[in-house]
Amino acid sequence: MAIFKRLVAVLALAGLGGCATLSEPDQQVVLVQTIQDNREVAGIGCVLTNDAGRWFVTSPGRVAVRKSAGKLWVDCRRNGRGVGQDVVDSRASAGALIGNVVLTAGLGYLVDKRTGAGFEYPDTMTVLMRQPEAYQEAAVDEVASNAIY
Repeated sequence: MAIFKRLVAVLALAGLGGCATLSEPDQQVVLVQTIQDNREVAGIGCVLTNDAGRWFVTSPGRVAVRKSAGKLWVDCRRNGRGVGQDVVDSRASAGALIGNVVLTAGLGYLVDKRTGAGFEYPDTMTVLMRQPEAYQEAAVDEVASNAIY
């Protein structure tokens, strides 16, 4: 009977080892960069949002976000400098996925999807900035007034 209990305990521990919810951190540090006119621009405020929370960072900068199976929305803006948005998909981490399939027959994947622990975002996010519409309209008016007929 003692051998049976030990075997059950070892199998339970092995099964839990495949679940990223128990073996991986629930946060990830990401780098946010902003680019405008083919140059990196600094000092842009960015808000990162997913179904697990909201985080703020000034680019270029790093911020710890909570992992999720859902998308990460990145919204960057600075008065007079421009605006930029991006949406990043999460992906299942290879180690967690293999552990879940082999050790838990896929049940760990369902738990990880709910908690987000087995998913990752890209380590670097580059947001393309564009001029605010008010500045774009002023530039179009200026070009139109300088046109040669």
